[in-house]
Amino acid sequence: MDSREFVRTAPGLDGMVVSAVGYRTEGQRPGLHRGLPSPYLTLIFSLDGTIATGSTPDQATGADATRTDIVVGGLHQSPAYVVQPEHEAGIQLAVHPLASRALLGLPAAGLAGQLVVGGTDVLGATAAEVRERLCDLDRWEDRFALLSAYLRRRAAGAEDTAGTVRPEVAEAWAWLARHRGAGTLGGLSRHVALSERRLTALFRAETGLTPKQAARLMRFQHAKTAVARAVAAGAPPDLARVAADTGYYDHSHLVRDFQQYTGMAPTGWLAEECRNIQAGAHGRGEE
Repeated sequence: MDSREFVRTAPGLDGMVVSAVGYRTEGQRPGLHRGLPSPYLTLIFSLDGTIATGSTPDQATGADATRTDIVVGGLHQSPAYVVQPEHEAGIQLAVHPLASRALLGLPAAGLAGQLVVGGTDVLGATAAEVRERLCDLDRWEDRFALLSAYLRRRAAGAEDTAGTVRPEVAEAWAWLARHRGAGTLGGLSRHVALSERRLTALFRAETGLTPKQAARLMRFQHAKTAVARAVAAGAPPDLARVAADTGYYDHSHLVRDFQQYTGMAPTGWLAEECRNIQAGAHGRGEE
C-alpha cells in the first residue's frame, strides 16, 4: 500500500534554516523527482539508505550518480534529478544561503558548480554520527530537536573559522527578499551604496549567484508557490494572474522561467507534481 507522511516544524534557528520537513513514503512507484532551483541551500539527512542524484535523468540513474546519505546542495539554476525508490525517509532542511558559513562552514559560493555534495565532505564525520542517532529515534519531534541542537553547536563555533557575511551583501539579500525578486539592480546598488559592479562581485563571492540571478530565483519561488497553493486548494491556477502578482512582465515571461528551472512548461510540471502537491509533499524544505 502506498503511504506518505510529511511532518513540518518551525526550525527555531534564528532564520538560518527556513523550513524543516520530515518525510517517509512506502509503496510508491520507483521514479525520478525534480529538485527545483530555489533561493535556499538544501540539507538532507536520509533515514533510509543513500540518495542518488544527478544533473540529468541518465546521470541520476547511472554509474555517475552522486550517492550519499547526507546531501548538501548549493544554489543552482536547473533541476536536480533525484531517484525515488519504493520507500524513503529523511529530514530535509532549506538553509538560508547567508547562513552557510555558520552551519556548513563555508560561504554558499563554495558549493557553486556542484549540484550535490556528500554531507560528510562538508560537515565532517560528526554529521554521520548525528545521522545514525537520527535513525535510532522513533519520534519526529526528537529527531528535529537533535538536528537543531547539532546545528546550533556548529553555528556557535563557526565565526572564528568560517568568517562573517559582509553587511552590504546581507542587506542586499534582505532588500531583494522584501521586493520578492522584483527590484532592479540599480535600485539595489543605490540602497547599499555600492556600484553595480562592486555589489555584483561581492554578492557572487558570497552566494555563487549574481543579484539578478538571485532575484529571478526568488521571483520564481513565489510564482511556483502560488501555483502549488492553487492546485492544493483544488482550483486551476491562473498563470496570467500569478505572473502579474509575482512581478513577471507577462505570462510568457513566467513560462520561460518555468522552462529553465523545471525543464518543462508549467502545465507539464503541474501534471508531474499534482499528486505530490495534493499530498502536501510539494516544496518540502522550501517554504
